[in-house]
Amino acid sequence: MCSLPSRVVTATLAPRQRSFDDLGRPLAEVTFVVLDLETTGASPATCAITEVGAVKVRGGELLGTFQTLVNPGVAIPPSITVLTGITQAMVVPAPRIAAVLEPFAGFVGDAVIVGHNVAFDLRFLRAAMDEHGYPRFANTVVDTCALARRLVRDEVPNCKLSTLADLFRVGRKPTHRALDDAWATMEVLHALLERAGSLGVLGLEDLVALPRVGGHPQLGKLALTNRLPRRPGVYVFRDAGHRPLYVGKAVDLRRRVRSYFTGDDRRKVGGLLRELHEVDHVECSSELEASVLEVRMIHELAPRYNRRTKHWRGYAYVKLTLDEPWPRLSAVHQPRHGDGCLYLGPVGSMGTAKRVAAAIEEAVPIRRCTARLPTDVADRPARAAPCTAAQLGVAPCPCAGAIGRDAYLATIAGLVSALTGDPSPLLDRLAAKLARLSEQERYEEAAELRDRAAALSRALERQRRHDALRGAGELRLELAGGAWAVLDAGILRDAGAAVTVPDPPLAGAPPAPATADPLDDPGLPGQPVPRHLVDELATVAAWLDARAAALRVVECQGGLAFRAHRLTTFEPRG
Repeated sequence: MCSLPSRVVTATLAPRQRSFDDLGRPLAEVTFVVLDLETTGASPATCAITEVGAVKVRGGELLGTFQTLVNPGVAIPPSITVLTGITQAMVVPAPRIAAVLEPFAGFVGDAVIVGHNVAFDLRFLRAAMDEHGYPRFANTVVDTCALARRLVRDEVPNCKLSTLADLFRVGRKPTHRALDDAWATMEVLHALLERAGSLGVLGLEDLVALPRVGGHPQLGKLALTNRLPRRPGVYVFRDAGHRPLYVGKAVDLRRRVRSYFTGDDRRKVGGLLRELHEVDHVECSSELEASVLEVRMIHELAPRYNRRTKHWRGYAYVKLTLDEPWPRLSAVHQPRHGDGCLYLGPVGSMGTAKRVAAAIEEAVPIRRCTARLPTDVADRPARAAPCTAAQLGVAPCPCAGAIGRDAYLATIAGLVSALTGDPSPLLDRLAAKLARLSEQERYEEAAELRDRAAALSRALERQRRHDALRGAGELRLELAGGAWAVLDAGILRDAGAAVTVPDPPLAGAPPAPATADPLDDPGLPGQPVPRHLVDELATVAAWLDARAAALRVVECQGGLAFRAHRLTTFEPRG
């Protein structure tokens, strides 16, 4: 188990100096092109552009303007002339939109496009670009109307551009002419950016995500994310009593925590945010380190909103009692050290362990009674009332005198071989029995067998992966981006951001679980993974599978490979 590393940081509202990496793309460095169009009507299918205006700014500095009337090629309705003041005579000498698109696209470049109800303007531009063979804009887009709905909706009767211009007392009022309206929108944008800054919105990524926050009831708590970096790590939500509520991992801590306010509609999130009072975080060198530290902190802190908080304590094993003269299967919560028995697992629950045991008993004629039988039971007179399995003929139980010890132990040896080596004989028998039941239209029995066989197949697959990791010994990996990690029997011992693996280990890396338990020794054949390690091993195995193409094995002490034996796939019910 682990204690919290010294790198834990608690979020407060006190300011601190942050790097550009923390901010993402700082708004002061973003080039905005604020645009506005005037048109002959509302639909680009039947109407056309009459004027284009745009203002380019960065960091509050004016970089340029763009303005031109456009000959729409159609009559301008009188109502539009009254609204905009643009007459037919004004646009007759103006260029057609085909001649405007190229210089306008050059003016915009890769800047962030801003507009008030900008979707309207973009629809007309896209229609014109499609008609004349120009590629559509793929720029990031910001809508000042959507921002206003999130930031000042309670202060104004509506979010029209003219209303916002009055609220913020802009210097250039909107007049339904393209350049004037673009100027007004630019000033409104700067006023909204100031409001957004109070919520910790200092980077472009946060600004683009802000409209999705909507009228979130916990919007004020968004400021708790101000100090979170844009780096991999683990975050801890805490309540007013500093008790842990939830532990999670992230490739980008700031983005992930802010996402709880921008559309995460899981049922428990509302209650979680209502109780949220502070956010701790631990920066990590890589996604792998963050994933492993998340598991360890969940186990230690037991936050009540995490599903895995107590689940791992309910893991169970299937035990083959090789310490008995007549071995049998049983489901147990904890293995016994050095008892000489064979364990499969752990699996998710005692119920799953019993299903796995039942699947094995379907495939192998092994006794099912729980009595502790003496060695010579087969030589004694058969019991008057042998166990139920023997009476039904589903298992040649020694209590009924139906099998000799040598033959029984040969069956057990075959089972041990299937569980520790090639499981295909075991799974193939289940597949054949499942096919027979289906042919006989015994569908309920077939469904039950399928579920038990699927549980067995999954348990064997997990056991293989865990055994492979534990048998690898010390495994040194170079990850994408120059990070590195050292695994010891599948457990993360060290991690960092440098390409060269240092020795001794990096100070501050997440502490590994204690290994005093004899069952932690990967060299003990047949010994199961301890319950407190299985989640971490599963996390590491899944990460290695997903990132295999992006890492390099620097050193592997014992080799790392899964056995090539085929595992039959069973589709579980529902």
